[in-house]
Amino acid sequence: MASAPKKNIVILISGGGSNMVAIARAAEKENWLGQWGVQIAAVISNRAEAGGLVLAQGLGIATAAIPHKSFASREAFEAELMARIDPYEPALVVLAGFMRILTPGFVQRYAGRLINIHPSLLPAFPGLHTHQRAIDAGCKVAGATVHQVTAELDHGDALAQAVVPVLPGDTADTLAARVLTQEHLIYPQAVRAFFAQAS
Repeated sequence: MASAPKKNIVILISGGGSNMVAIARAAEKENWLGQWGVQIAAVISNRAEAGGLVLAQGLGIATAAIPHKSFASREAFEAELMARIDPYEPALVVLAGFMRILTPGFVQRYAGRLINIHPSLLPAFPGLHTHQRAIDAGCKVAGATVHQVTAELDHGDALAQAVVPVLPGDTADTLAARVLTQEHLIYPQAVRAFFAQAS
């Protein structure tokens, strides 16, 4: 009997790739390939110097760099990005610290299989500088949200959230570090749940 086709994940990063590594380690530890036929097929960055590319290569994952500054427009960059993603026929495209706002056309192409993690308890504080904004607003708690990506920035349905306290004396950096530890837990959980529910 022929084996079922593999379900590919493509992860997009811009920096150190710590959430990508958390997902990859969970996939290996929990044998997602054996359970659901799920594998991380590629990690793609818009920055050639992104440290996460080296980490992905060390994990045996195919990588590619597509420097967005090499393209005259956002649309031209995304056309090349989609040309690199589509051969993998991804069941899921995971944004893991991918610091590019995506056009509606890109979002529509992967609708229902495009997710992101945002370092706030959405719908609070979409966009940038979330930790400082939470501190400035006097929030007692902060956190992170895994959500479906829609054409409206940081407004898709929430798939998972984690809450951390905002402590007296917190800076944006100390709060960010506390939130990041939870991101590394909930992002693999959300990806796992996506495939567990689909199977």
